[in-house]
Amino acid sequence: MQNDARDDHVTSSKNAAIAHKTPRPSRASRRGLDGFVFFTADVQTGFGAFVAVYLTAEKWTQVDIGLILTIGSLVGLASQIPGGAAVDATRSMRRTAATAIIAIGAGALALAAWPIFAVVLASRIAQAVASSVLAPAMAAISLGLVGRHAIGERLGRNASFASLGTGLAAAGMGACGYYLSNRAVFFVAAAMVVPALISLFQIRPDEINPERAHGGRPRSGSADIISALRSLLADRTLVIFAGCVMLFQFANAAMLPLAASMLTLRSSQAATILVATAIVVPQFIVAALSPWVGRRAELWGRRPLLILGFGALAVRGALFVVVIDPHLLVAVQLLDGISAAVLGVLTPLTIADVTRGTGHFNLAQGMVGCAVGVGAAISTTLIGYLSDHFGSHTAFLTMAGIAAGGFAVVWLSMPETRPNTSEG
Repeated sequence: MQNDARDDHVTSSKNAAIAHKTPRPSRASRRGLDGFVFFTADVQTGFGAFVAVYLTAEKWTQVDIGLILTIGSLVGLASQIPGGAAVDATRSMRRTAATAIIAIGAGALALAAWPIFAVVLASRIAQAVASSVLAPAMAAISLGLVGRHAIGERLGRNASFASLGTGLAAAGMGACGYYLSNRAVFFVAAAMVVPALISLFQIRPDEINPERAHGGRPRSGSADIISALRSLLADRTLVIFAGCVMLFQFANAAMLPLAASMLTLRSSQAATILVATAIVVPQFIVAALSPWVGRRAELWGRRPLLILGFGALAVRGALFVVVIDPHLLVAVQLLDGISAAVLGVLTPLTIADVTRGTGHFNLAQGMVGCAVGVGAAISTTLIGYLSDHFGSHTAFLTMAGIAAGGFAVVWLSMPETRPNTSEG
């Protein structure tokens, strides 16, 4: 009886200690982060497919449009690791995020006002560099705000609001482009910076713990980026995860564009509405599913959900091989919502697990982001070649095979990364 009482006392003391160091951000800070994620997605959406539409309407050649988009992609890829390192080096996450979102908004405004080559190129470069800082800064604010005990649920909430922002912005900007002008899309994107900043500065700076935001270790001095990268590359789990994410993007990046081409060929009259449905509806599936993914990740662990995400991608690729009816193709594309929800939440969450105590959470995000960019770049090039020379069925079969390979790597090699104990 005395031993039981002593054990109960020890357990109670441990729980009290955990509760004492568990961060409890204010409602204003939590709502501010919700709004910032939502409106940032609004701003970023303008730099998607709308750029090509706008520049085409401005009588740009496809060569010049392709050059602008390619340069933007290459700059974005090259900026991932320096962007993560920059976030690790800063003490003010809010200021870093604010600078990045202002740069993106200024780029949108310049693109709308002066659609000449030099200005558009500068706008795309600014957007690519700022985005490589903004994404890790947002994850860092989340981690610094809620701590590790609640980061899964918080990242699920972030993904939900981001998807809602993307879906609603795509619909709203499409309406602006149709009823007003293609140029109006970018004025709207620039205007969304204002509510994004208002939301950001509702987050109380004293509630963002910089130690947690950088990965959990007090910074006695800043190591150089090369040494930090070497230490991260020595972590087998992080390297395996980066490889898995690269395989995911290798299989995923070209899947929707190729499906959109098939929809256009098989149902030219209804292609626009079908493609729009295939893009927008999965965003709302992500919005609905992401909070659930965040909660399950804390209960089940990360690995079962990663297996689910890769499995959904492999099934989607295989179904695209055999499905012919355009409406069923759209239904197959809805599986993208499952994979996107899983990877959207699990990518920063797994990185946070693996880099716990290193002080390099954001640099690791940049490293994995670089792997994402490489996988996407290879996908669009290789799958385009296969589709042109061997047909869409071969291309989809290849993507399904790559996704199945990623599924096998996760199943056989990816360890569980969920911490065994709750931490602040």
